[in-house]
Amino acid sequence: MLSLQTGFTRDYSEGAAYRSYFSTDRTMFETPVSDGRLRNKAEVVVLRPGALDPGSPPVALSTDLLRRRALHTFTVEGHRLVALTTAGGANRVFLSGAHTFSTGRDVRTLVDERGQAWTVTDDALTSADGERLRLVPTHRAFWFGWVAQHPDTLLMQ
Repeated sequence: MLSLQTGFTRDYSEGAAYRSYFSTDRTMFETPVSDGRLRNKAEVVVLRPGALDPGSPPVALSTDLLRRRALHTFTVEGHRLVALTTAGGANRVFLSGAHTFSTGRDVRTLVDERGQAWTVTDDALTSADGERLRLVPTHRAFWFGWVAQHPDTLLMQ
């Protein structure tokens, strides 16, 4: 078992090590690209280049946008998508196909344009009749780091 009694005077509480770093917009190092569309350390949910098909661009969704819109629909290069954000701030992005969704009776259910319920699972949206819409792989990043590697990113904010 690990102990916090190390003999050193240091705050070992959760998040303490980088608290001062995260409290400013300054970065520890220079980056080759600076992009003022968001603050440096703004969090984004990103889709890597090629996540939708081999030619699809990198996409970043501002977590501020996703907090404001727990269900956010958008289109990238002809692919219709829906981003879902839980009350705790977890995000998932699914292909939505020809469907238009609204929130359902709980966080694990969406309703399509016909009134049909869809179940939200870890890897797909699934309709009552078995249609599946796949999860699109995403991850969170700081804006400054992501845009430095992908300056051609399509940003939704």
